[in-house]
Amino acid sequence: QVSLTESGGGFVQAGESLRLSCAASSNIALIYYMSWYRQSPGKQRELVATITSDGLTNYTDFAEGRYTISRDNAKNTMFLHLRSLKPEDTGGYFCHAQRWERTRWGYYWGRGTQVAVSS
Repeated sequence: QVSLTESGGGFVQAGESLRLSCAASSNIALIYYMSWYRQSPGKQRELVATITSDGLTNYTDFAEGRYTISRDNAKNTMFLHLRSLKPEDTGGYFCHAQRWERTRWGYYWGRGTQVAVSS
């Protein structure tokens, strides 16, 4: 099992920045895919960005350029740096981990951290 705990959300003004963190209960060097998802009010949860254990990154179109995903394997923590925030960035941000567990992939979610951006 992998326990994921997000932090760093808050209420900010448009144009400001936030850094979200996702702390894992186990060695994330063994977790191949780690991702951030967002769920905006009234919408389905959507992928924001993914980072592999060797640092390869992939961003959804809306995240490209303003969001940066990173991970610190030594600290078992993944980050999402949000810049130039807009009201439409408001939502819950969730950490997801995908780990190979001998014969199958294991999938894990955190409980999320809330971001609210005012205009």
